[in-house]
Amino acid sequence: MQGDSGTTAHHLPGASGQDDSGGGDAAVILSVSWPRQSVGTFLGCVTALLGFLYFLVVGTALGPFLLWPLTRTSALSIVMTGARRLTTLERMRRAAFFGDGFPEHYKASDQRILRYLAVRSYSGLLCGVVLGLLGVGIVLAGLLVRGMVRGSLRWDELLMQVLLGGVLLFLDVQGLRSLAALDARIARGCFGPSERELLERRVRALATSRAAVVQAVDAERRRIERDLHDGIQQRLVALGMLLGRARRGRSPEQADALLRQAHEESRDILAELREVTWRIYPSALDSLGLEEALGGVSERCSIPVRTDIDVGGPLPQPVETAAYFVVSESVTNAAKHSGATAVSVRVVLRGRVLTVQVRDNGKGGANPAGSGLSGLRSRTAALDGVLSVESPEGGPTTITAELPCT
Repeated sequence: MQGDSGTTAHHLPGASGQDDSGGGDAAVILSVSWPRQSVGTFLGCVTALLGFLYFLVVGTALGPFLLWPLTRTSALSIVMTGARRLTTLERMRRAAFFGDGFPEHYKASDQRILRYLAVRSYSGLLCGVVLGLLGVGIVLAGLLVRGMVRGSLRWDELLMQVLLGGVLLFLDVQGLRSLAALDARIARGCFGPSERELLERRVRALATSRAAVVQAVDAERRRIERDLHDGIQQRLVALGMLLGRARRGRSPEQADALLRQAHEESRDILAELREVTWRIYPSALDSLGLEEALGGVSERCSIPVRTDIDVGGPLPQPVETAAYFVVSESVTNAAKHSGATAVSVRVVLRGRVLTVQVRDNGKGGANPAGSGLSGLRSRTAALDGVLSVESPEGGPTTITAELPCT
């Protein structure tokens, strides 16, 4: 019984922080015109009367059987059959006159259905009483207008009647709005996950995402430590040994050869150090933007990388960072493990969602549970994003990340 008009769609938040309309976990509320909602409100009073009569008649008829343990199950089954039909009728009313779309797969428990019908009967009958008072007020307003036309009312009486009628009208309208909000709330609680359940899902999702991010950060630190210890540190040791041999060289030719070798080793160390720092965080991302940073990924890759970027505007810094690492990690894995000869990268902004897709023509068989892809999934989940991996045996491998820009 919402009072808004128009065709705006509203979604209840889901567990991932995104709208759950795609997954069908939350109710979708489409605002409709108030005359249509008024008809739905009136029909709600009728269905509430049906529910009240159903409880009265069936409860009286089956009450003794519900109290007897041997017949309780069968009697309760009969009660629930009619209750579910009434609930289906209420669901159709909410969908037809209020634009509510509830998840089809969601099935409420028997206790929740009975509680919903009991509350719905009470609120619907109370709404009927409020509507009846509104009708009485309209009749009295008509009589007041007729008295004004005939001149049978004094000005002080007219003023008093208008003031009293305005107060009663305000209270009546507020009562209808409150009952409308109650009707919508209990419908969401029965036909779909309640607001409490959605909040609990969101809290669990955030806790899981936080733990995954912590694990991903720890794994990244261990990888950086291995790169520094097993790579750069070993190269620096070798460089020191070359310089030591050059100092102890007995001939200028030998010393010159060792110095040239040390110079080449220092350049290799510098290149590897630059590679490690880019894997930690690319400075070009802050100074030049996402497109230039991805261009650096293409230049450093040992296989051809075709990059297509369609963004058209600045992105939030966390989204840019996540997009960069999705591309960097995916391209690195393709070059090292897939046996691919070409990689294509596509970054597209549609609405408020940035889609990053990396596709290679390698042998496929990528493990989504691997440390690299798990880290990317944790990184995207921390931004309420989604990472999907398609890598059948024989290829190709497609990694797609959807990052909301909110």
